[in-house]
Amino acid sequence: MATLLDGKMMAQEIEDSLKLRVEALKEKGVEVGLTVILVGEDPASQTYVGNKEKACARLGIRSNTLRMPADTTQEKLEAAIMEANADEKVHGILVQLPLPRHLDEAKALSLIIPEKDVDGFHDVNTGRLCRGQDCVVACTPKGALYMLKQAGIPLEGKEAVVVGRSNIVGKPMALLLLQENATVTVCHSRTKDLAEHTRRADILVAAIGKPRFITADMVKEGAAVVDVGINRVDGKLCGDVDFEPVSQKASYITPVPGGVGKMTIAMLMDNTVAAAEKKVQG
Repeated sequence: MATLLDGKMMAQEIEDSLKLRVEALKEKGVEVGLTVILVGEDPASQTYVGNKEKACARLGIRSNTLRMPADTTQEKLEAAIMEANADEKVHGILVQLPLPRHLDEAKALSLIIPEKDVDGFHDVNTGRLCRGQDCVVACTPKGALYMLKQAGIPLEGKEAVVVGRSNIVGKPMALLLLQENATVTVCHSRTKDLAEHTRRADILVAAIGKPRFITADMVKEGAAVVDVGINRVDGKLCGDVDFEPVSQKASYITPVPGGVGKMTIAMLMDNTVAAAEKKVQG
């Protein structure tokens, strides 16, 4: 039976340390500020933004959510981003994705000052990650890597397979694992004989958005399995991994809920506090 990688417990430990950092900044006269821009009424986005607001409240971070209607124009969205850029009290800016289809997502993200890009999606941050330089790292892959390292799972020289190639999770996850000297394979919807790849993986990361897609026969005995998926089936949350059978075969596994999702919020808070600290340091 696999050891559970408890995201809830790890996130709590991170929050405990963040509270001390937030207090240290307050003693220097700095109140950490996060602005979230939410366009439209997407239920998943509303829930996620609500969780961010609660995390900010727990940590003493000033949270400002700009809720804009679904028919917001590109010009109004860009104006909101530029206003947050110019606000000295805002250390982190996050545009909640996905945006309504009529809006240019890439253009909007490119306008955020890279130092305030706490989601790690700006071209400057993704480019620096690609080069292995210091940068703001996307929250979900950063959280997933933290879980692996916190559990003491060896990465160097290991076979890592990432199923999914999104800019938000798959690609940055692969780059982070490469930096840890793992041998990385990225699989996607066009990959032939997917199970042939996944069965080689010492570290298997599932980030495809298909419920219980990764089955036990696709997993190597003793693998560490990180499930990034959050799907709703019959009113219940489940991941991209068929949890029960896979947990009988893996050595480590992340649950859904209570796994990577908790870490995503914790890493967003970490990125925001780090942005404030860097500004103070000049």
